[in-house]
Amino acid sequence: MTPDILLGIFLIFCRIGGCMLIAPALSSSRIPPQIRLFMALSVSLALSPVLLDKVASGVAGLAPAEMLSWIAAELLAGLLIGLLARVYFFALQTMLGAVSMALSYGGMPGTPLDEAEPLPAISSLIMMVATAAIFLADLHWELFRGMIASYSRIPIGQGIVLQSSLAELVDQASAAFVVALRISSPFLVYSIIVNLMAGLMNKLTPQIPVFFIATPFVMCGGLFVMYFSSQDYVLLFLEAFSSWLRG
Repeated sequence: MTPDILLGIFLIFCRIGGCMLIAPALSSSRIPPQIRLFMALSVSLALSPVLLDKVASGVAGLAPAEMLSWIAAELLAGLLIGLLARVYFFALQTMLGAVSMALSYGGMPGTPLDEAEPLPAISSLIMMVATAAIFLADLHWELFRGMIASYSRIPIGQGIVLQSSLAELVDQASAAFVVALRISSPFLVYSIIVNLMAGLMNKLTPQIPVFFIATPFVMCGGLFVMYFSSQDYVLLFLEAFSSWLRG
């Protein structure tokens, strides 16, 4: 194996490893770093026969300083792709925090799944379902297909254009928060209506602590809303995430 081929495989590993470093589900802190490194190396070697023709031709005759700039450019390109995918989970996690507070579940920490800090129990449950649905729907393969297609949009060694990358990141965040708001809107609307009714009852009967009495019913009703809308919000999230991957 020639040095140019080895350098080409390493550049492929830089982009794929950078993407898998922060990509959703694949970058979970529950997976040991050695396993994640082995996964990135395995995927890089598996995709090398497809990508090596695009990479090895530009590697030949590069100076060491130019090679370092290519490595940095590939790492930034991989991190950008992983961050664009991760934005959907950031938006969903943010809105689920608001849902947990609205349904009075904010003070009940759950088991951390994809993050270092624990989330409320209802947020951990929905985030776990969203993470598992990615693998059940084989969307992780679409992420690898997108990595292959990224070489036609961001050629090897070219790097990312800062202005267009920031604009794309802002557009992605806007789309992700719209999807997260659509998922969390039934819970928020339910919480507003129930708390408004409790406030009116408290005005009518100020001698009775209505809010303390109504809290268990608010929590129980939130679980019923989650039960009846679970299929819809999982499909909505998968549709939005898969459309971005395939696009």
